[in-house]
Amino acid sequence: MAEVECLVPDINGVLRGKVLPAAKLLQAERNVSLRLPASVFNVTVTGEYADVDEDEGAFHDPDMTLRPDPATLCLAPGFKTPTAYVFADAFHTDGEPWTVAPRHVLRTVVELYNARGWRPIVAPELEFYLTEINADPDLPLAPPTGRSGRAESSPQPYGLEAITEHEELIERIYEYAEAAELGLDTMIHESGTAQLEINFLHGEPIRLCDQVMVFKRIARQVALQHRVYATFMAKPMEQQPGSAMHLHVSVVDKAGHNLFADADGGDSEMFRHFIGGLQHYLPAMTPLLAPNVNSFRRLRPNFSAPTNVEWGYDNRTCGLRVPISGRHDRRVENRLPGADANPYLAIAATLMSGYLGIEEALERSPQMKGNAYHHARTLPRTLEHALERFSECEPARRLLGAQFCDTFTCIKEAELEAFQGVISSWERDHLLLKV
Repeated sequence: MAEVECLVPDINGVLRGKVLPAAKLLQAERNVSLRLPASVFNVTVTGEYADVDEDEGAFHDPDMTLRPDPATLCLAPGFKTPTAYVFADAFHTDGEPWTVAPRHVLRTVVELYNARGWRPIVAPELEFYLTEINADPDLPLAPPTGRSGRAESSPQPYGLEAITEHEELIERIYEYAEAAELGLDTMIHESGTAQLEINFLHGEPIRLCDQVMVFKRIARQVALQHRVYATFMAKPMEQQPGSAMHLHVSVVDKAGHNLFADADGGDSEMFRHFIGGLQHYLPAMTPLLAPNVNSFRRLRPNFSAPTNVEWGYDNRTCGLRVPISGRHDRRVENRLPGADANPYLAIAATLMSGYLGIEEALERSPQMKGNAYHHARTLPRTLEHALERFSECEPARRLLGAQFCDTFTCIKEAELEAFQGVISSWERDHLLLKV
């Protein structure tokens, strides 16, 4: 490899970092000289810096030391110059971890399980849209033209003809993903026009998050090669379903035995308490699952997105679905996170909530056997409301870290303030000459 992209996911799940010659990366690793300003963890999605507390060290913007994780080194396909990707963890100069870094936050939660002799296993399902190139953000997005010369005009869930409209693009994504050693499973056409879903093979949480981040980068690059966009916005088009990142979660012991099922194949007590923890704590964790103002446009009834944390067997109206599964693959599917969520933080929130349920022996509610949309909404309706609930959740501050929670909240409040200063086309259309 001639060059290496050193990847550092920020609070929003945006990849920051450095591109450097491969030889320099090796030298920097030996000399512990690879650094990055700490302010990368204070950047909002608009590219501004949030005003975090000066005592936390953000004011003078100290350098962090980056330590590349050699287990994440992989080929970066699609570049003219032979390039590799490697994820890096951030540390203080004294060797202490940078506690607001999303990889560290997730690692801290995983270690709670490891200390009990448990190992959490996750498998994300990531949805995204292909759209026409759109250089004007004031104009709505539109589905792209396929190889037939026509764009989709109606839903085509699981449609094979629809997915082959973009066969060359999809084949290139798989080709690049294989080169980057991503553990991809199946791809399907989802309910929206030119909406796709990619399933990842189950595995260790941090590794799967790294794969999601690389996949997003690959999908965007391949889409641009084919003169379309790949977008992971939660709700990119008004009358179309949103895009989710469903998380399948199980817990195994050191021998790999699934702890969510009893010997007779029934749900274990641990599994019941894990779901009870999700029901109790996930509503307060909503900003980590739906982190943007646009995220809440997805969480609406009858658009394949949950509005509460009811649970049920093979019931997709519920926020928490238990798929048809045997003793060895018993798991819960958290259907709350959007495709726009930072995977490290969404999985950390899920695992933290389930862990607290086990620790506190929280019992799950009775199974939802009907339409969960007919029951009360228990999830926040807006980012503003979600942040209020998040800031009041003491267990999150204790397990995820007070500094992380404060930094995350500060960034989101800055983004919310920026959004509230925007006058939308809806307001101009309906209020300009009528009120």
